[in-house]
Amino acid sequence: MSILSEFKAFAMKGNVVDMAVGIIIGAAFGKIVTSFVGDVIMPPIGLLIGGVDFSDLAIVLRDAVAATDTTAAVPAVVLSYGKFIQTILDFTIVAFAIFMGVKAINKLKREEAAAPEEPPAPTAEQLLLGEIRDLLKAQQNK
Repeated sequence: MSILSEFKAFAMKGNVVDMAVGIIIGAAFGKIVTSFVGDVIMPPIGLLIGGVDFSDLAIVLRDAVAATDTTAAVPAVVLSYGKFIQTILDFTIVAFAIFMGVKAINKLKREEAAAPEEPPAPTAEQLLLGEIRDLLKAQQNK
């Protein structure tokens, strides 16, 4: 078996294809959740905490130096801890949203499982025994 045919067999297994679909759907869902957090959740939270935008919080470790005739410009060195705080907050909200989604899905699955199942159809043997019983009853009633 050649390497190419082995790779084709591996790549076409159900688990690999399912995983690829999951990753693609997950990436698209990630964009939806990111938009939800950034555009829907964060503005009211920012309003509640006085309009603070965490991503602007930073400590300047060294100011920028402008270029001169003999030296090149040196950019400022900034510790942007606000972006880190914002990322942690975004992660917390995304994790909670995913938790609530999984919880809702699990609840739906439990409701489906709790639905009463129909009794199984009688077997051929049970049907035959029922017919014999009915014939015996009919003979007794004569």
